[in-house]
Amino acid sequence: MRSTSPRGCVRGFGVGLLLAASVFDLLMANGLRDALWPPVAVLLVGFAAVLWPVDRRPPWLTPQSRTAVPAVVSGLFTTGVLLSRAQAPFGPGEVVILLSLLFIAVRHCPWPWALVCGVLDAVALLLLPVRYFRSSQDEVLAYALIGLVLVGFVTGFAAYLRSLDYRRTVAVGETRRAERVAIAADLHDFVAHHVTGILVQTQMARMMAARQPQDLDPVLAGIERAATEALASMRRTVGVLRDTGPEAADRRPVGDLAAVTDLVEGFATPAQKTVLQRDPAVSDDLPHEVQAAAFRVVQEALTNVRRHAGDATRVTVRLARPGDRLEVTVTDDGHGGTQLPEAAHGGGFGLVGLTERVTALGGELHAGPRGGADGGAGWQVRAVFPAGK
Repeated sequence: MRSTSPRGCVRGFGVGLLLAASVFDLLMANGLRDALWPPVAVLLVGFAAVLWPVDRRPPWLTPQSRTAVPAVVSGLFTTGVLLSRAQAPFGPGEVVILLSLLFIAVRHCPWPWALVCGVLDAVALLLLPVRYFRSSQDEVLAYALIGLVLVGFVTGFAAYLRSLDYRRTVAVGETRRAERVAIAADLHDFVAHHVTGILVQTQMARMMAARQPQDLDPVLAGIERAATEALASMRRTVGVLRDTGPEAADRRPVGDLAAVTDLVEGFATPAQKTVLQRDPAVSDDLPHEVQAAAFRVVQEALTNVRRHAGDATRVTVRLARPGDRLEVTVTDDGHGGTQLPEAAHGGGFGLVGLTERVTALGGELHAGPRGGADGGAGWQVRAVFPAGK
């Protein structure tokens, strides 16, 4: 048996209250005899606008038409009463309908229709006392004052809920944007790294096929390993896209200092030697965010070596712990030569993303030509992180 929710109970109570108030309106208008149809028409139009089920509304029944048409019908009824110099009572049913439509207009109508429809509903509501109290200004002013209070309360409440809806929409949009940026970073840092390795080693295999075919096996093994890792990274990223649960973030590839060793060893090729220099003071119990950022720095720097310094023969990765900081340095001896296609050079987003990641942790990132007394050629990427607990 399906249980009734509190929201459903409140909705049912509101519908019952509206029907009871409308019956009271009809009883009051019963003395109009031949002119009974105008208040009936106003109530029927109002019922259709307020109570029409959401899943059965036709496309033309927009919030604008729902809130504007009943207000216009009510205003025409009031105008007809004034022109005929007659009297017509007004009851709580029409008041509740117009207040409900005012709420719908302010909260759901697109701007500037919200202002137009809200004004129509408010004016129609404030003109109701004129139907009956034609010659008594005191009664009209008293009812108009009550109507202004009701209009102000309903408008303020609907505007507050509309602002909450806007904030919720903005928050959802920012969350989705942050997720897209994070996924883009994963694709750039991991998948692009492996694919670039496949491209470089494929070029090397083509050159060796004609000159040193006996040495092809290590290069082909590197291509196979890079392709496998690229597929694994892609599966993890796709898994994060498909999974909306809280455990999805745990499956995102992040890396740590322990993974730097495998990263450096996997980067080496017969033409490029890689060396990892790790200070014994650099332990694996550093904050996880710092380790992940350090891993990304090494990964991006190695990817840039493949893209922009294909002629480098030696790449040095150094992890040091000067004081309470972690220093990550990646240095190559290349002259900037590369044979990669133009489309594989990257768009410059890697260093931008690294700078944002490092500075978010309170660190610094520097990238530029190598310095030092030897005056050697090459490029250096250096990141410094606060490594305190």
